[in-house]
Amino acid sequence: METQEIGDRIGQAEMVLVGLGEEFDPACAVREDVKFRRGRELLQSRDLNWLLPAWGAYCAHRPETSCGRPAFQKLADMLKGKNYFVVSVSVGEGLGNVFDGGRFVAACGGIERKQCEKGCAGEIWPLDREDSDLLEKLFEKLWEDGILGEELPGLGSCGQCGSPMVLNNVYAGHYDESGYLDDWKRYTKWLQGTVNRRLLLLELGVSMGFPTVIRLPFEKIAAYNQKAFLYRVNEKLCQIPTDLVSKGVGISENAIDWIDRL
Repeated sequence: METQEIGDRIGQAEMVLVGLGEEFDPACAVREDVKFRRGRELLQSRDLNWLLPAWGAYCAHRPETSCGRPAFQKLADMLKGKNYFVVSVSVGEGLGNVFDGGRFVAACGGIERKQCEKGCAGEIWPLDREDSDLLEKLFEKLWEDGILGEELPGLGSCGQCGSPMVLNNVYAGHYDESGYLDDWKRYTKWLQGTVNRRLLLLELGVSMGFPTVIRLPFEKIAAYNQKAFLYRVNEKLCQIPTDLVSKGVGISENAIDWIDRL
C-alpha cells in the first residue's frame, strides 16, 4: 500500500523537493565495522575530522564490506520526468552525478574537492590523481595496520597563504562554503516556484546535525504551502510536528532501506 501511495503522490505532484540526510553518509553503512571505528577514533584523536567522510567512503567500498548504494539510482529513476530539486547534508562522493545537472546542492561539501586549511575564499580545487593516490595509500595503511604516520601526505598548499589544503567539507576547521553557493542560489530560485503548487517533500534520513538546512525549512514549507505534503523518513527522528499531522507522515525506518523496498 505504501509503495502505491508514494508512487501516486510522486505522479500527482507538480514539483518534488528531496532532502538527503546523514543516513546517506557512507560512514553510516559501516558504522559497526571494527576497523572503521578504530580508524575514525585515530583520525579524531589527531584532529583530522575533515578526513572522516573520505575514510567512511573508503571503508564502505572495501571488498570486505561491499556496501553498494543502489538507493541513489533508484531515487533518481523515481524522479525522472519530474520538476524536482535535491538538497543534501550528506557528505559523500558523487551524489550530484546521479541526479540531473543543476538540480542538486551539497550544502556540507564533499570529498572530491580541497580548500585552504584556513579557509581562504576561492581556494577550492578538485582533487587530482596524485591527491587521490595519497589518500588511498593513507587509508590502506589505516585499514590494514591501524596506524597513521607522524607526517601525513599533503594535498598541496594554498596559493594565497601557503597553508596546507584539506578536503572541502563542513568538518574542516574553516569550511569554505563558496563551493556550493551557486548551486544554493539555483535551489532558492527553484523554491520560489513552489508557491501554490502541488509539492511533495521527501525528507530522507535527516537528523539534527544541520537542522536549518533541511528539517526546519521543510516544515516551514509544508506549513505555508496548502498543497504540500511531507514524508519524513528516519530511523530515530521521524516525528511530525502536531500542526502538520494532516500534511505529513513520519516513517521510522532507515531511509536507504525504505527506498530499496519501494
